[in-house]
Amino acid sequence: MATMRATVNWAGDVRFDGHSGSGHHVAIDGPPELGGQNQGVRPMELVLLGVGGCTSFDVVNILRRGREDLVDCVTEIEAERADADPRVFTRVHFHFRVTGRGLNPKKVERAIHLTAEKFCSASIMLERAGVAVTHDYELIEA
Repeated sequence: MATMRATVNWAGDVRFDGHSGSGHHVAIDGPPELGGQNQGVRPMELVLLGVGGCTSFDVVNILRRGREDLVDCVTEIEAERADADPRVFTRVHFHFRVTGRGLNPKKVERAIHLTAEKFCSASIMLERAGVAVTHDYELIEA
């Protein structure tokens, strides 16, 4: 079993410094209404960025291995949260804007299906927790 580690240090008020096991840093701050000063990403935004990075990584990796002439991939993520505490995600939608030369739509669909069903542990974890996760895409010719 693989182990991951991270450290989060309190930096005053509702600010924190996150340090990943791979040596990277991220500033975390709460919302202004709870004392935040907009000096970092909100914790739930960080979750959304993490799941977006996970699924985007997979889609790009699968398309490149499939020898698609990929130029760019932008993933827009929209999430809805519960109104009451705990304000968990209830719905997350991924919209992939995939740019390339002569991209095969079937391969793009397959890459999105594989990330959703097999590879992206972050989005699979959300789905198993009851979050409605959906995907769509658009192809852009380079």
